[in-house]
Amino acid sequence: MSNKAEQEPKVIPIIPQEVQAPAAAPDDGEEVMVSLYAAHKTIYPRSVSGLFSNWRWGMVWLTQIIYYGLPWIDWGQRQAVLFDLSARRFYIFGLVLYPQDFIYLTGLLVISAFSLFLFTAVAGRLWCGYACPQTVYTEIFLWLEKLAEGDRSARMRRDSGPWNAERIARKTAKHTMWLLVALWTGFTFVGYFIPMRQLGSVFMQGQMSALETFWAFFYGFATYGNAGFMREQVCKYMCPYARFQSAMFDKDTLIVAYDKERGEPRGARSKKADPVALNLGACVDCSLCIQVCPTGIDIRDGLQYECIGCGACADVCDGVMDKVGYARGLVKYSTENAVNLHWTRAQTLRHVLRPRVLLYSAILGTVVTAMAVSLSMRLPFKVDVVRDRGAMAREVEGGRIENVFRLQVMNATESTQRYHIAAEGIEGMVVASDPDVTLESTQSRWVPVRLQIPFGAAEPGSHPIHFEISAVDGSGKLSEKSAFIVPR
Repeated sequence: MSNKAEQEPKVIPIIPQEVQAPAAAPDDGEEVMVSLYAAHKTIYPRSVSGLFSNWRWGMVWLTQIIYYGLPWIDWGQRQAVLFDLSARRFYIFGLVLYPQDFIYLTGLLVISAFSLFLFTAVAGRLWCGYACPQTVYTEIFLWLEKLAEGDRSARMRRDSGPWNAERIARKTAKHTMWLLVALWTGFTFVGYFIPMRQLGSVFMQGQMSALETFWAFFYGFATYGNAGFMREQVCKYMCPYARFQSAMFDKDTLIVAYDKERGEPRGARSKKADPVALNLGACVDCSLCIQVCPTGIDIRDGLQYECIGCGACADVCDGVMDKVGYARGLVKYSTENAVNLHWTRAQTLRHVLRPRVLLYSAILGTVVTAMAVSLSMRLPFKVDVVRDRGAMAREVEGGRIENVFRLQVMNATESTQRYHIAAEGIEGMVVASDPDVTLESTQSRWVPVRLQIPFGAAEPGSHPIHFEISAVDGSGKLSEKSAFIVPR
């Protein structure tokens, strides 16, 4: 029995060096730093072509044409899209909004949120994979990196070698292009708040204000840092969406999925070999799906929160399947139920209309409809009523009681407008000041208004009244509440 015990090998658990704690402190009392985290590894995404890559680049072109182009489009005598903070006006083509229209911003945020919920419930992280600024600018920066330094293998080989003149020249060219794109992005961002042509003029003259310069460089260097250096770390560690997306997923959500039943056991083989005879699945274990992944994950390990749903692994896998003569779709957009239950495409799509999708769609449709109706019925002017604090109520010539109000009248049209002011609520009430006011296009003005009533027309105290403001051209009429005070 002792001989048997001596022959049995001892099993010693191996702890990775990064997390292994020393059994005892060194004799000399020196402190030892023990790392509990894996060191960050640089990811070199491989270039890929295919259906989803084309869609991704299509979204890059679409979003950037809109972003860079909008500030240069004119609408009448002004910039088509301009958020003029100094004048407190927001121009969106023919629409002029004031701070009082904050409800529309709220509606826009609600629409954006439920759109994100709906798209995520239907097809996963579509926003992350195709339209998120982090994804879009990372794609642009990767393309510039390839232009300057070559493909993936060339970059890896050069980065692992010594610094030389060629490496320095290529790195310099890459960072120069990155900085130019980033600074132009920051400059364009400021152009949404300062008229772009005016901003360009002061820039050429070297007269940009400190605030304009700060935001241009801040947004530019944020783009440079996020897209050039942080890349997948933003998606993995900084973006909250990656953390709560699972709450919107279910087994009928379209995701990038690996067909494990078909692909396993994986293994290399010659093109002419019979995988059935070798007891192998369709996966040739080429690792290209890992090489093209912008976050460096292995989709064959199942869905992971780092996956942004870009479909790069599906594109490259389809290419490999074509080369070895196997059917496409080993990695594809599908659902968990569709993969496990072997559903056809038609069966998969039929399960899209499930309760949560219908609920999101109903809420989104309701909010969009309400916003559209509200905008269509929105009057082209606004009025705010404030009592004059200098004189609450007073008796004037002729024994009449007078209250003074201040009306802020805002013309939300692109043409000069004339407005007529009237008031009602107490018998005999008249507007003693000029009842008409003329405003230039998109102008706002505080107008003093004096209301008078005959003495004894109302009991002492506060009485509700209404101001009636109407556009002379008949484009609308607005009623605002206030109160007339009769002194005791």
